[in-house]
Amino acid sequence: MIYHNPIISGFYPDPSICAANGKFYLVTSSFQYFPGVPLFESTDLVNWTQIGHVLTRESQVMLDRVRASGGVFAPTIRYDNGRFYMITNNNSTNENFYVYTDDIYGEWSDPITIDMNGIDPSLLFDDGHVYALTNGQDDEGNWGIVQCEIDIETGARIGACKCLWKGSGGRYIESPHMYRIGSYYYLMIAEGGTEYGHMVTYTRSDSPWGPFADYDKNPVLTNRNKAPNEIQGIGHGDLIQNRDGSWYMVTLGFRQIGTWEPYHNLGREVYLTPVWFDADGWFTCGKDGTTEPSYEIPGDYKQECKTEYTFRNTDWNIDWAYLRKYHPENYHLSDQAAMLRGTDLTLDDVDSPTFIALRQKDFCMEVSSRILLEEELTKDAESHPRPGSKHLSAGLTVYMCEDEHYDVELVKTEAGILAQLKLNIGGIKHVQALHFPPKDDATKGTSGMQAATLMIRADHDKYDFYVQFSADPEPVYLGSGRTKYLSSEVSGGFTGTMVGMYATGHCTAAFTDFVCRYPEEQ
Repeated sequence: MIYHNPIISGFYPDPSICAANGKFYLVTSSFQYFPGVPLFESTDLVNWTQIGHVLTRESQVMLDRVRASGGVFAPTIRYDNGRFYMITNNNSTNENFYVYTDDIYGEWSDPITIDMNGIDPSLLFDDGHVYALTNGQDDEGNWGIVQCEIDIETGARIGACKCLWKGSGGRYIESPHMYRIGSYYYLMIAEGGTEYGHMVTYTRSDSPWGPFADYDKNPVLTNRNKAPNEIQGIGHGDLIQNRDGSWYMVTLGFRQIGTWEPYHNLGREVYLTPVWFDADGWFTCGKDGTTEPSYEIPGDYKQECKTEYTFRNTDWNIDWAYLRKYHPENYHLSDQAAMLRGTDLTLDDVDSPTFIALRQKDFCMEVSSRILLEEELTKDAESHPRPGSKHLSAGLTVYMCEDEHYDVELVKTEAGILAQLKLNIGGIKHVQALHFPPKDDATKGTSGMQAATLMIRADHDKYDFYVQFSADPEPVYLGSGRTKYLSSEVSGGFTGTMVGMYATGHCTAAFTDFVCRYPEEQ
């Protein structure tokens, strides 16, 4: 069969993988979004189903008021003796911790902290010993890939923390994973930074403590400066052996918006690349050490691709994400409607506004929803008006971070209900267009309420925004925003564009008829 990369599209960076009970399990970073650490399952390494999240309780992760691209970094998943372990770093609290479960479909434990600095922690289970690795500083002050043995029951260190490797010469060494394969211990890392210079390198030893001998053709995998391929940033790899004995590497990577457009707005995605070991135990990857858009591998199954997302065919607890701290009292969700209760907080705040979103999966998409905006006229609101109560709004957003997002919304102002498009780039907040409902709109006489359908149409270069009140004969075009201004190259950070619904101010918004649709072929 021929499979196409990415195997998981959209903002799912830093993949880690393990095998257990005849299946494969994969986790990715989640940063400031909750629930934390998306969890996927597969039987063939190509088709993946998200089955939940690892960090689903506030007691497991602190995300309150963390800035964009803070929070949960680079998880590693491992399986040993009937138990799954996920180790990760909360970069906002400088904490490395792990959780575990005996039921992959159930809840995970509360965190166990380990006394190691650095980020991108990983675990190796080997012959009764458990080793923890990070990129950090050892007990003697040496920076690099460091390792210590730990007690897996308590997280306590056993002995000293030692620096194993400083990499092959690239900057920003990270993502350490160690494997025992045959008689060798392989230490694989990422170098070059998780941008266009990203690469995978490795070294090996006959002991987990070294000394290590470097692969003489490092990097073993990179797409840096590969032309005209739009797949770039390949790195942060994790090895896995298929049931037929063949080897693969999952990595992150990203797609530029065009061959001559070095911007990416979808975030870092999950890629799969074949691996081959030679007679001397060294391994190579891909085609001449690069990741291709597609590969032919053994098997007669088909790669599935979901192209439509609605309230009915998504799971609120799996497919959708909240910003930072979760406030369940502001959401009433069903397969018919999403009822969002606004607060004083907006999408510009480094906080937890009323917001729920899907990851944007591909460049071309159409999103629409009918929205009914209702002002909450309670006794408390009249006597203690909120600061944002004069600007009640609800709408759809394509959201990169608090400084970069495009919003199309219904707004209740002193002049009445209107639709507007807001472009937020680098802290500059611009109202692009306004549209009032026609005077004979059928819902005009409904006290305190107003409805319209909001739409977003996207391609590689831009997002177009529309509104249609019931008396509008056709959708009204409000304007557009360039995709490159919602890219990592412009906004910085490590996330990707989210397609969300939100509400602001003392109001309740009912979202119905939601659909996010992608073309059958991109």
